[in-house]
Amino acid sequence: MKNLFIIFVLIINITVNAKELQVGWELWYPYQYRTSQQDLVGLDFEIFNTILAKVGYETAYTELPWKRHLHYIKLGELDVAMGASYSEERLHYAMFTQAYRQETVNLYVRSGQTKAIKLDTLSDLINSDYMIGVESGYYYGEAYKELMKTTNFQEHIIEVVDIEENVTLLMQGHIDGFLVDPATITAFSNKYQMNGEFEQHKITIYQSGIHFMFSKHSVDPKTVNMIDDAISELKKSGELDAIINKWSKLQ
Repeated sequence: MKNLFIIFVLIINITVNAKELQVGWELWYPYQYRTSQQDLVGLDFEIFNTILAKVGYETAYTELPWKRHLHYIKLGELDVAMGASYSEERLHYAMFTQAYRQETVNLYVRSGQTKAIKLDTLSDLINSDYMIGVESGYYYGEAYKELMKTTNFQEHIIEVVDIEENVTLLMQGHIDGFLVDPATITAFSNKYQMNGEFEQHKITIYQSGIHFMFSKHSVDPKTVNMIDDAISELKKSGELDAIINKWSKLQ
């Protein structure tokens, strides 16, 4: 009877001590995706799982579109978003770690079309006939955010769910280009054997750090501090750079 009691207490302790974070994700090569065996892989997954192993947390991953993901972070129905850009607006409902990688966003067009699409700045879209695809809910920098407050700029933007939809619209001639980071378009082109189909336009869009973002409604700030400390340790040891470099070579 005493042994049974000890086992029962151990089970209770394991349950109490099990710390699980509800984490959303979206198909985003090469950062977050499924293999043909349905394993969740990618740069963001590997970095986050490495960090969680250090701090002793477990996760439950849920696939959903980014815009809905942000909504659930606001409500506290999901705890974490990987691959998030920092913005003042998001600070109202979320906490951020330090940046764990860098992201650059560029305009990509059909190969051979760069010179034909005469844009020097994002604002030049307003007086043009061009249509540009973006992914709904994504942050493309302050300049883009301010321009989106004007109807004249909005008329040249088409919001879609993911890169697959943007590529389809571009290939069908419904848009003239789309915004995406170089690593994503490279990984996408390799996966679908579309190398040579796209080229980067000269226009500058956005460059900044990428963070893990936590819901203020469901996550203790101490948890964020622990994960932030783990990121610092990974940077200091060189392990973070090793993971990033490994994925860069796979693109």
